[in-house]
Amino acid sequence: MTTENTLTPAPSAMEATRKRRLIILSVLCLAAAVAYGLYWFLVARFKVDTDNAYVQGNVVQITPQVAGTVVAIEADDTDTVTVGQMLVKLDPVDARVALDQAEAQLAQTVREVRATFANNSALTATINVRQADLSRLTADMSRRESLVEGGAVSVEELQHLQTSIANAKSALTEAKEQLARNTALTDGATVETHPRVLAAAGKYREAWLAYKRSGIAAPVAGTVARRSVQVGQRVASGVPIMAIVPLDQLWVDANFKESQLEDLRVGQPVLLTADVYGHRTEYRGQVVGLGAGTGAAFSLLPAQNATGNWIKVVQRVPVRIALDPQELAAHPLRVGLSMEATVDVHDQSGKRVTEAGHSGPAATTTVFDDLTKAVDEKVNAIVSDNLGHRVSLPRAG
Repeated sequence: MTTENTLTPAPSAMEATRKRRLIILSVLCLAAAVAYGLYWFLVARFKVDTDNAYVQGNVVQITPQVAGTVVAIEADDTDTVTVGQMLVKLDPVDARVALDQAEAQLAQTVREVRATFANNSALTATINVRQADLSRLTADMSRRESLVEGGAVSVEELQHLQTSIANAKSALTEAKEQLARNTALTDGATVETHPRVLAAAGKYREAWLAYKRSGIAAPVAGTVARRSVQVGQRVASGVPIMAIVPLDQLWVDANFKESQLEDLRVGQPVLLTADVYGHRTEYRGQVVGLGAGTGAAFSLLPAQNATGNWIKVVQRVPVRIALDPQELAAHPLRVGLSMEATVDVHDQSGKRVTEAGHSGPAATTTVFDDLTKAVDEKVNAIVSDNLGHRVSLPRAG
């Protein structure tokens, strides 16, 4: 009995050990709760996150501006192209014939209008001749009227002279009317600004642009995707044949729950990670705006919330997040990749995401401006060659 009492701890000692362990556990739990409370109060309550976020970008549809038969394809899927680089070539033969006809018509019109202006001087000279003839006949009539009574001039001769005066007056009136008609065609204009010349120049511009548009150039720089055109295919104007995605102009659409939008403001910083690179690669963006509606509202088959079996579902609204171009260049992304986004909502000084204003043009291109400038120079050259001196017609548009 004495040995057993020595090996077995006294009940009071076991209770003390158990109590001490419970106290330590309670302290640890309390410390963890305090730590989490501080973390939530200082950090977590200012973070709004979602893993329902995806990379988005402009998908620029490439469509022919004129119909034609494809004779060459110079860019394929995954190729990187620059602004103005040739993508597809169409058979230009028909457009070349139409262009030559339009050029000949423009040259002929310039010469005809030039002749119309020159007629003003000729018709003015004709009026002067007719006026001189009438004055001469009138003077002869005055001299001969006094000689009729003396018999020096016969009555018949006097009648012939009266008839000649009437004819001269008619000829003078006709000449004046011809000048008036010709002047009406030239008043308020020069040869290069004459409506007929401008109309012919417009036809030439149309034919020239159709000829140049037989080569389809890239309006933006980016990566080619979804090529569907084939050599020998007859393509119609306005039908998409491929797409270009500018991968340096991507953004993220983070679909936050409607209950998470209250504290979001324009300009708030966002920390993002992409599944393709893992959490070790981070992107820093900022909130720029809020979508016009939920994903369900713009779906192909919108939900019918007025039905009798309605169940409330928390909706999500896309929040656009701009990415840093330098980080995007260092770690390229592709449209549709999954992202995780965490918004720091400490700063509440910005506009609400529902109040985001206009941020300027979404995209621009100068490819078609170059075509307009070139055709204007060509029109001026044709008109100048047929007019005899250098002119500059009003620019199209």
